[in-house]
Amino acid sequence: MNRELMVNYRLQGQFGEVKAHSHQEYEIYLFHQGTCRYLIDNQIYDLHPGDILLMDGLALHKPNLPQNSEYVRSHVHFSPDVMLPVLQALGATSLLDVFRRLHHCLIRPVDRDASMEVEAIFKKMSKVKNDMSIATHEQEWQLKTYLTQLLIYVNRLGLTSSQKAVTEKNDKAHHAENIASFIQEHYHERLSIERIASELNVSKSYVSHVFKEMTGYTIMEYVMATRLRQVKFLLEVDEKKSLQQIADECGFESVSHFSRFFKANVGMTARNYRQKRLEIYKRE
Repeated sequence: MNRELMVNYRLQGQFGEVKAHSHQEYEIYLFHQGTCRYLIDNQIYDLHPGDILLMDGLALHKPNLPQNSEYVRSHVHFSPDVMLPVLQALGATSLLDVFRRLHHCLIRPVDRDASMEVEAIFKKMSKVKNDMSIATHEQEWQLKTYLTQLLIYVNRLGLTSSQKAVTEKNDKAHHAENIASFIQEHYHERLSIERIASELNVSKSYVSHVFKEMTGYTIMEYVMATRLRQVKFLLEVDEKKSLQQIADECGFESVSHFSRFFKANVGMTARNYRQKRLEIYKRE
């Protein structure tokens, strides 16, 4: 199936360590059951069954799961470019506005029936995706049709639910969000746990502990993930910018450190990544 439109229905458990990541596609995520604290960009959400997350993909996101806990979710990833022709024909391109303007949000439906309606669409999409008797082009037609229905329903639900953000958060969540925000503002500078603790007027041990507890990963893991996201962005939008310039702008100690880190985490060199992404744009 085309990677530009992928669906997974009722995935269970976690598959190894989940790292903070970003991707080009938009994502609609439905949490079914279990225990999950989800970090998106600099926001932390303690998910309830039936919660829906909308993400533009470019925001760093990561589930933080207790060891051996139950974790059941469904999600669909889709390239906005794949859906634009369909939505333009319907005069419904505004269905993507929530991803473009908010970048991410939580919708907590006020009644269970609403979540069940969303799940029903996920189930239909999964059935189509896994039906090998359907021709590939027909699969894509059906998936795009169901995804359009899902976008319509989720947008309507977002307007009527009114709970797109969690307002009541404990002190630990606020501290962790403040740490994430500080890192996003200063990732291009020389950062250390000592500096972050000093700037936010909390102890070094507390900074490390609360961030790990609330997000599931360390301060420096988040710093490096933030830098990597920006690197990917610069590689794509400014093909004339050298790797040395990108390394400097994103806070890496040297271009060699940058190159090693990029290949270890992306699976290819920065130059190959840039070439691959530019080829995709040229085809479009």
